[in-house]
Formats: sequence, structure tokens, C-alpha cells
Amino acid sequence: MNKLPLWITALGFAMNACAQQNPTAVKYANLITADDARKHLSILASDEFEGRETGKAGAEKAANYIANEFKKLGLEAPKGSYFFNVPLSQNTLKITAFNVNGQNFTAWKDFFVQGSMVDKRLTAPNVVFVGYGTEEELARTDVAGKVVIMINEDKPVEGKKTNTSYRLSTTRKEIVAALRAKNPALILAANGELGGMLKRFNGNAPVGQLGIKKDDAASTPVPLFNITTEVADAFVKPSGKTFDQLKAAAATAKQTQVIQTIASIAYNTDKVDVKAVDVVGFMPGSDAKLKNEVLVISAHYDHIGLNTRPGATDKVNNGADDDGSGTTGVLEIARAFSQAKKDGHGPKRSVLFLGNVGEEKGLLGSEYYTDHPIYPLANTIADLNIDMIGRVGDEYKNSPDSANYVYPIGSNMLSSDLHKIGDDANNTYTKLKLDYKYDDLNDPNQFYYRSDHYNFARYGVPIIFYFNGVHPDYHQPGDEVSKINFPLLAKRAQLVFYTGWELANRANRPVVDKPIAKATR
Repeated sequence: MNKLPLWITALGFAMNACAQQNPTAVKYANLITADDARKHLSILASDEFEGRETGKAGAEKAANYIANEFKKLGLEAPKGSYFFNVPLSQNTLKITAFNVNGQNFTAWKDFFVQGSMVDKRLTAPNVVFVGYGTEEELARTDVAGKVVIMINEDKPVEGKKTNTSYRLSTTRKEIVAALRAKNPALILAANGELGGMLKRFNGNAPVGQLGIKKDDAASTPVPLFNITTEVADAFVKPSGKTFDQLKAAAATAKQTQVIQTIASIAYNTDKVDVKAVDVVGFMPGSDAKLKNEVLVISAHYDHIGLNTRPGATDKVNNGADDDGSGTTGVLEIARAFSQAKKDGHGPKRSVLFLGNVGEEKGLLGSEYYTDHPIYPLANTIADLNIDMIGRVGDEYKNSPDSANYVYPIGSNMLSSDLHKIGDDANNTYTKLKLDYKYDDLNDPNQFYYRSDHYNFARYGVPIIFYFNGVHPDYHQPGDEVSKINFPLLAKRAQLVFYTGWELANRANRPVVDKPIAKATR
């Protein structure tokens, strides 16, 4: 060990620590404050904005607020507008007939189906039971043009707990995708837990689903109807067995069965155009060679709208954390970059600040942007996406790190460079606890696929998703401004700023050295 005097050693450490930090970056990161964040979020998550539901007046108010802030900051309006139109339609699926062997069934009471489908009337003389729909089961039967019924549960494996939820697991999503590739006329997914869920609806269908307008009817996937076991029994009754008996046999056997059944099903989709916009603010880079490369910093500004539950006293789902906090973070980061540019320290690469619409409806705004980008995705070096950074999640509420953590998701999925850049920024400046628990493709929550960053990742653009975890007020009226931890919000936003500062100014863009992980949806 080097036996230098202790005061010299300490001085050396102090000098190294200072040398590691960029004082210019620190100066502008310090413009991101709890007080300024409170000002923005108190407006965006106010009752006046009515929960910012896509296609409604509250979302339009939020979009106008963000655009005005971008304008005040001096950000450029790409192609002359801060608004990037996202063509959506409200698709209301109507089931006009669902009859099995003379027995009628009702949508949202006995079964449900969502999405937009080509109008069709289908009469089937039989149904093909494919068990759990595994590859071995499908290999024996041609299902093209036929009605297929599958067990919508994970197949039992000895020693492992079986997922019996009606919600498609990752495995079942893959099974459905494989089934659709075989081009059946219809897929019936039967589940024993579905009946309990449908009691809440009692035949009353929810409001029609929003979707991106598409002219090509051929792009509509094979319809998937989620059915109760009572409906499944009606389909398989001619076999002389109940659905549960067939299910029990399918746990060990690997055989399909064609059952002579008369089914008549008819449906059509009513479509109404819906106004929706992403909000875009652009900062050109200062370096002649690097300014054609673009860093995206994004958050979705929409939420789930008004609370329509009978007897509700709080009528607004304010969405302060989800994702008013992320939108506020983007505005604060944009202000820090804008002031740096005004002072002659603008980023070398260009930066696009992107407020996405329709995230709560299925990542629609980011899907449309990445399918029709303003700036080529080949030139887009990364997306730093912020979705819920204002609260303490369930897993940290009793932790000593409750006010000093964040979940970064996806940084290592496509680029080992980006992962290191994110870690280095935190180690140098913010020193948050980076919890990588959800940074896993096998995470049952599937968070990697559940926010706008994924639409960049599916095109091979490296991403980091910043997230505080869920809490009891997630998608509830209790997601209020009063529950936001503003110092923590600001610190998390500073981490995004420092990471973005490095990405926008470093010599090389992050290398993409890993394959794209695709979701089966």
C-alpha cells in the first residue's frame, strides 16, 4: 500500500471526484427542481384536465399546455407544428350472433372479444379442440379456415404452479401467435376464471377500443374470443364429454379432436375518427457532423380519463404519477437543455422531446411515430422514456431506500454501451439505487413491453425506461398531486438529464450489440 499522508490521499480522492463530474452538466441539471416540477404537475394533473383521456377534451388541453411550454423554451416545431397527428378511430365491435347448437350466448356475459375485425358471418359445422395448443398438439391437425378451441391456461408442469388467469401469459401469447399463423377462422380461448370477471359487465360492453386507422383489412389478425367454460361445454357437448373432462385428458395426452358442432357467429365493427396528437419539440444539434443523429426523450401525457363508477365521489382519474410525473420530467429536462443552448452549451446531437398520446390505449402514439418517424430511426441513437417517476412503489414503501431509487428497464436489452452510460451517469451524479429487478424479458409483469420505449426498441433503437413501480393508486382516482414526492421526481429527472447529456455529447453513439426481443401481442 502506498503510504502517502492521509491528507494527500483525501485530496486526491476529492480531485478525482470533481474531475469525474462535468460542471456544465451539473449547472443545468440543477435547474430541474421540485418547485418547478410541482408547478407543471399541478396543472397537468388538475381536475380541469379531466384525466387526459386520449380523444377527449382533457388530453387536448394537456397537448396544448405541453406545446406552449416547448414554444416558450425555444424548441423548434418540426415541419412547422408542435403537433404530430396520430390517426385513430374508435372501433366498436358488435356481435350480432353467437349461437352454438341452438343455444344463444351474450357478449360480455358469456364471452368477450376486443379489437377491430373485418365484418363477417361465420357458420361452422365443427370445432377443433387443440388442448393447450402446444406445438406437439398443433403438428397433427390442419386448422386452416376452422374454428379452434383451446384451453386458456398454462399447461401443468409437475412441481410448478400453473397460471390459470384468463389473461394471456407470455407462453400463451406465443401459442396464440402460432395458431394465428396457421390461419384458422376463429380462436376460442376457454378459461374457468373468466365467468367471475364477466359478472361485472353483465352483458354491458365497455366503450369501443381506440386503434390506429389502417386501410389494409388483411392486416387484421385472426379473431380471439375469450369464452367461459359454460360456452366451451356447449361447443364440445356433441363429443359426449364436458370441457373439463377434455381438459383433464389434455394435461397428459397430446391429441386434437374434431367435434361435430353447429356454430353461427356474426360480427361487425363500427369506426369513428378520433382526434389525437403526439407533441414534439426539437432542438438541433450544434455539431456539424453529429446533428443528424437524434436522441429522443419521451413520456406519455395521456391517462385514463373520468371515473365513471357508480357512486364515485372522486370523478377524475388525475394520473399525477401515471404519467403526469413523466411528462413533467420531460418539460424540466427540456428546460435544462434549452438554457444550456441559450448559454452556448447546446448539445452536439439533436434532441427530440416527445409527448406521446394513446399509451393507455395500447402504446398508440409511439407506435404511429415509430412507424412514421419525423427523423429517421436509423439516425435515432436512443430513447429515454419516463413513465411514473413521482411516487414510491409498493416494494419500497418500507425500505430505507424509499426516497432514493428508480427501476431502469431495458438499458441492457439492445446495447451494453447504453447500460454502462446509464450506470456511469448515476454513479457520477445522482447516486440513486438502480434496481434492475424488472429488467428481465421473463418478468411476469412484462414492463419492458408496456410503455412507449418498446416501440423504439422493436426497431432496434436502444432504450432506457425509468419507472418507480406500481402502488395502490395505480389507475385509480387516488393518483393525486398531493401524493407526489417532488424532490424524488426531480432527482430521477436529473438522472435522465445526465444520461441524455452524455448521449447527446459523446463521440460515439451507443452500439447496438444485442438482438431485438419481440413481444407476441
